[in-house]
Amino acid sequence: MDRRQLLARLGAMSCFALPYQAAAQALRRKVKITDVKVMIVRGTWDWNLIKIETDAGISGIGEAYWGPGVKDMILKRFKENLVGEDPLNVVKLYTKLLLFNGGYGAIAGVTVQAASGIEIALWDLAGRLLQTPVCNLLGGRFRDRVRFYRTLQAPAKNPADPKSWGDQVAEAKANNPFGFTAFKVQGDAVPRTSDPTFSEPGHDIYTNELTNLDIKRIVDRMERIRAALGDTDFAMECHWKYATNDVIKLMNAIEHTNPMWVEDPTPPENVETMERVSRATNTPICTGENLYGLSQFAPLIIRQATAGVHIDIPKSGGLFEAKRISDLADLYGIWTAAHNPASPIGTAASAHACASVRNFRVHELANWVPWWPDLVTHEGPFWKDGYFIIEDKPGLGFNINPDVAKAHLAPGEQWWG
Repeated sequence: MDRRQLLARLGAMSCFALPYQAAAQALRRKVKITDVKVMIVRGTWDWNLIKIETDAGISGIGEAYWGPGVKDMILKRFKENLVGEDPLNVVKLYTKLLLFNGGYGAIAGVTVQAASGIEIALWDLAGRLLQTPVCNLLGGRFRDRVRFYRTLQAPAKNPADPKSWGDQVAEAKANNPFGFTAFKVQGDAVPRTSDPTFSEPGHDIYTNELTNLDIKRIVDRMERIRAALGDTDFAMECHWKYATNDVIKLMNAIEHTNPMWVEDPTPPENVETMERVSRATNTPICTGENLYGLSQFAPLIIRQATAGVHIDIPKSGGLFEAKRISDLADLYGIWTAAHNPASPIGTAASAHACASVRNFRVHELANWVPWWPDLVTHEGPFWKDGYFIIEDKPGLGFNINPDVAKAHLAPGEQWWG
């Protein structure tokens, strides 16, 4: 069956509104994976972009979490496990990659990151084969648009000046072409920018101590941020830096500023400290970006050690695993947010997963480069009024813009076309 015959057949099936399961069954063993390609585009980070090609002439694109080693894992290990397989067996193939490349010990790191990117590309490919958006294949959508928040770094101009923190968010809110309705600020940057040499009493770069002066400064900055934003939502990042007792004092001290959440307040070595913080304060916690798969999220959820799970979907297992994590969290009254340093490809894939889960709240946009939205051929703006709109197009809804990708390839990389 050539590409034209395949699309004609799929078009005929869509006229009968057959369930996607029936359409997939009709294509069983009729399409095979022929190649797997990876290229690294240097954006805010080195984005690992993936392409899965088939004998039907239809390809899927995906993205694995940034960082070294992912490309080698895919091309030197995963590719041989995928070529010749039916691409519609998405969950089976994800499981196969983990099982054949480290056994049941492959529950973290590059192995899962690479498998997550493959899984995303397979869902995009399935959506293109079945002529429907990816979120429809994930059980349907609860929403057609996905709310985003914008992550800000420490103020670029004199962050030691308390005023700069309020000025920064006021400027971000005013100069806001995509209409973001929530922001995240770097609370953990307050101590280090106020005392860059760590020379104040009690300051040590290797400890988790928050001094009384640190807490006073952070509270001051958060009050300025709240005053500048009015009722606009904001979250505060901690990057796991602080000891349990100290961060409890901090979270209670900033409660009156009403943050959406405090992110990653304690070191991630055990759930029990996070649980203790969660039970000692009314300020919500959101955490999870460094966890892999349902097995690592489950203790956090079951112990109710967080108000929200912060899933990095192209890192922690892909779209289906994110739904499993979110469904378990929902059972315990815990909402879902999405951590996100990805390119537009991983971002859109993550947004499709978020559209398909009931208890979703908000999705991150991290560091920014001006050409970020131009990497893909998205119709209209990537965000409107602070929301990503799920377009009614097959798969993730767009292709990579070759001119932009070629202009920003990492050194030594080649366009995969």
